[in-house]
Amino acid sequence: MTSTTVTALDPATLRRWMAEHEDLVVVDVRSAAEFEALHIHGSYNVPLPLLAEHTAELAARLGERVVLVCQSGVRAEQARQKLAGAGIGSAHVLTGGAAGYADAGGDVVRGARRWDLERQVRMVAGSLVLTGLVGGRFVSPRLRTLAGIIGTGLTFSAASNTCAMGRALAAMPWNRAAAEPTATAAINRIPAPAA
Repeated sequence: MTSTTVTALDPATLRRWMAEHEDLVVVDVRSAAEFEALHIHGSYNVPLPLLAEHTAELAARLGERVVLVCQSGVRAEQARQKLAGAGIGSAHVLTGGAAGYADAGGDVVRGARRWDLERQVRMVAGSLVLTGLVGGRFVSPRLRTLAGIIGTGLTFSAASNTCAMGRALAAMPWNRAAAEPTATAAINRIPAPAA
């Protein structure tokens, strides 16, 4: 369990592994609201902020076969790096996320339909840039500054692999789950590995 090789896993392989390996643990690191909207049947929701704060506790509950899931792979890769630091070097990142798994015919659970957080970020950023450009043309040239601020924020987001706008949108009421998981509840749902 000391190898830290980045290993992507395609949905077809995950489907096969789920049928073949009882010790497989699929951890979805998206927000509870995203998890409620669509998740892989049998997966466990441990949102990335909880995982980051309680990595050692989670690592103690995981065995050799771990697959991490998010929307695009970015949060799952961040989770994989955190777990690698705690001694879980065998974790895989699912390519295509939960939606890709569903598209490949995998068994998923669907809840209330919501826009993905990444789609919301694109909509808000695009709307603010458009508002700045149109407002700069017809209201006041100073409104073009808004487009520059958003562009700067997006550039910083890409360079730092963080997203302040995504964090802000995740806190909005429409992105909240009925019950946000606590660290204890999220981690204790995962069965301890067989000795």
